[in-house]
Amino acid sequence: MSDLAELYRVSQAVLSVTRQMSVRDVLQVIVRSARSLVGARYAALGVPDEGDSFAEFVVDGVSSAEWQAIGPLPRRHGMLAVLLNEGKSERLADIRDDPRFEGWPRAHPQMSHFLGVPVRDRDHVLGIIFAANKTSAAAAGRGFTERDEEILTLFAAHAAIALTNARLYERSQELSVMQERSRLARDLHDAVTQKVFSIRAHARAATVLAARDPMDAARVRTEIEVIGALGAEAHAELRAVIDGLAPPDLEAAGLAESLRRYAVLAGRAHGVPVTFTAGALPALGPQAEAALYRVAQEALHNALRHAGASGVRVALSRAARRVVLEVSDDGHGFVPEAPSSGLGLASMRERASAAGAALTIRSGETGTLVRMTVPVKAGAVKPGPVKAGPVKASPVKAGPATRGPVKAGGER
Repeated sequence: MSDLAELYRVSQAVLSVTRQMSVRDVLQVIVRSARSLVGARYAALGVPDEGDSFAEFVVDGVSSAEWQAIGPLPRRHGMLAVLLNEGKSERLADIRDDPRFEGWPRAHPQMSHFLGVPVRDRDHVLGIIFAANKTSAAAAGRGFTERDEEILTLFAAHAAIALTNARLYERSQELSVMQERSRLARDLHDAVTQKVFSIRAHARAATVLAARDPMDAARVRTEIEVIGALGAEAHAELRAVIDGLAPPDLEAAGLAESLRRYAVLAGRAHGVPVTFTAGALPALGPQAEAALYRVAQEALHNALRHAGASGVRVALSRAARRVVLEVSDDGHGFVPEAPSSGLGLASMRERASAAGAALTIRSGETGTLVRMTVPVKAGAVKPGPVKAGPVKASPVKAGPATRGPVKAGGER
């Protein structure tokens, strides 16, 4: 391949990365492009956390089943630690022969050829890209070449810029959420709080009048009528505020990306790790997508605020002619049919029913699972980017809830 052709391939890969606005999408496109550029069987990208593991670890060339069998996210040890700590490229004919190699889990694919490069922002290592097992028949014997290393290093430099820009974009979105929260608080105060105060004042006046002169029914009735009118006004104004809480532009960002952003923000706000996964989804229509978003939002809110969970898992997947949403936690359970379950569950059921979806809620001593199933119309296809490998978006993985004896918990 000529130098011009190689530079064109790198340029196309860089353009693919820079078109992405979210960190997750940037990571997926980076790792997929890296694997293609150097002709590797496997590729991965790890973004370190503040401990000894990875905040995100994206792979390509490994199926979802294989990734699940491997187990938890890798720790920062062995060659991964070398790349992060030393911040320089490593090219090995066989990683297993290197004394710094410390092995891998039993279900991990067997790798030999290894090429790893850091993703750097000046002196700071944002992450590492590595490729394994050269696939070209001509080069398989000798592994990755010096040219492969140069190409991947060049690509990593551009990937660092795209990753930094995506992070800045997501932080600006977080700021927008905080500003919207402040606006909502003001709206609630202006529209409802004063009405509720007036209702309490008139109710107190009616109580005093009834105690002072039980025969003066007319004045008591007047106060009660005022209370009713104020209550109706407060309800209407509160309804207007709630109706203004429309979900984000799902058509622009997509259901999966919009929900991922919310899950990240909600988990961060409550200090609870949230794992989000999503496969390729068909077109569902605005009503069904909005219902899925709202049900996921409510279920996630319940898990974070009331379950006392150490982790929450949100998953969107397609099964046969259905799209399935699952929100599960490992906290204490509750009784879904109990009166104390609150309005949240009723709201989820209403939204699911309006969208023609099925909603099931199972809860036990060691967790809760909310599952919403939306039928897909025949022939529904949603164009999108090429499907990337599985993503683990949190260092803590919350598995599906284990069923057990039901016990009452906090309001859900």
